Amino acid sequence: MAGLLRKQYDIGVNSWTQVNLPALTYLKELPELALSDTASLEIKKLGKKSSYRMYVCGITPYDSTHLGHAATYLTFDLINRYLRARGSEVNYVQNITDIDDPLLERANRDGVDWRELAEQQIDLFRADMVSLRVIPPAHYIGAVEAIPLVVDAVKELTLKNSIYEVDTDLYFAVRNDSEFGERSHLSAEEMISIFSERGGDPLRQGKLDPLDCLVWMSQRADEPGWDSSLGKGRPGWHIECTAIAMKYLEPTSANETLIDIQGGGSDLIFPHHEMCASQARVLTGRELASHYVHTGMIGLDGEKMSKSRGNLVFVSQLVSSGVDPMAIRWALISGHYRTERMWSHELLGKAQLEIALLREALSKEQLAPTDTLIQSIINALSNDLDTPNVIAALNSWSRETINGSSGGELTEVRAALDALLGLRL
Repeated sequence: MAGLLRKQYDIGVNSWTQVNLPALTYLKELPELALSDTASLEIKKLGKKSSYRMYVCGITPYDSTHLGHAATYLTFDLINRYLRARGSEVNYVQNITDIDDPLLERANRDGVDWRELAEQQIDLFRADMVSLRVIPPAHYIGAVEAIPLVVDAVKELTLKNSIYEVDTDLYFAVRNDSEFGERSHLSAEEMISIFSERGGDPLRQGKLDPLDCLVWMSQRADEPGWDSSLGKGRPGWHIECTAIAMKYLEPTSANETLIDIQGGGSDLIFPHHEMCASQARVLTGRELASHYVHTGMIGLDGEKMSKSRGNLVFVSQLVSSGVDPMAIRWALISGHYRTERMWSHELLGKAQLEIALLREALSKEQLAPTDTLIQSIINALSNDLDTPNVIAALNSWSRETINGSSGGELTEVRAALDALLGLRL
């Protein structure tokens, strides 16, 4: 089974269709990118580097790509694009949690094989990312494929006296990381409550600390398991990402932190990213990331968007109904990535009107000056991805062009829209 899944999911640089980025050779050097860091609660510059390491947590493939997913991956796509426009390489890694309780529960509910469900949803996700013109990761790695990496990581943690057994399962002792809790800024009570809500088991008998997390689950009846030196079973959630990041981002001793960016939605701050960082620190003695970057949640018409409420809006459904993917992209980046924000028909309609205005401007024989527009876009993006100001600048420039302003260059503005914002109009 593991061999079959490896063949299906180990797709590396071909995770989905590559996006060709136009060169921005006419631009001067772009400012350093500053991003909000959850751990320090500061907006910090990434620093000037020739290569960056970025890990963004991927989907658990039991449902299609909803707009919350899309907003997250668009955020890190903008980061990826900006760093590349500065002339740097970006080693971008994303995982797929292709074995987990929610996947098994959904497959059981629907009477389908969990592997088929995972494959179907991963295919949908890839198609959505292509529609939205998201640059694919250099490495797109499934949890099943990463089992050997997880086993090695657990064995190394065992040597550091940080793994213990409860019944036949293995747990990581989070307090062995002296910095545990420093990234998420929560009280012990808050952590226990959130841990329980998000897949943790703080009340399990035999644990040394309620917050200790599962790293290896022994095989349960009627559930899949893989043979290993840890016994037959499957990985816990958090160790999966830690092991994949350590392998595919290839940290070196040249940097203070292991990687540059650990990213995902704000619902991953705790427990997921806190646990991953703690495991990495115990493994290496170093902090996992210089920046823990998190995106705000997307709601629908005034309510939180969630699977339990049944009010998810899916990218694939919007696209199949005839919505321009560029309008979806525009609408999602019109709000700042860190804010909790709402999706609505009005938001989509506004995005469609603004894109139509921009397309009209781009069709004119004479364009308003583009050098100032492009510089405005760059300045806004460099300041913690200030996309609301980007949208405002584009709207203003479109109106100026339609009103007869001249002096701009079509090739330049099209290249900037494509390379920096992922907008091909």
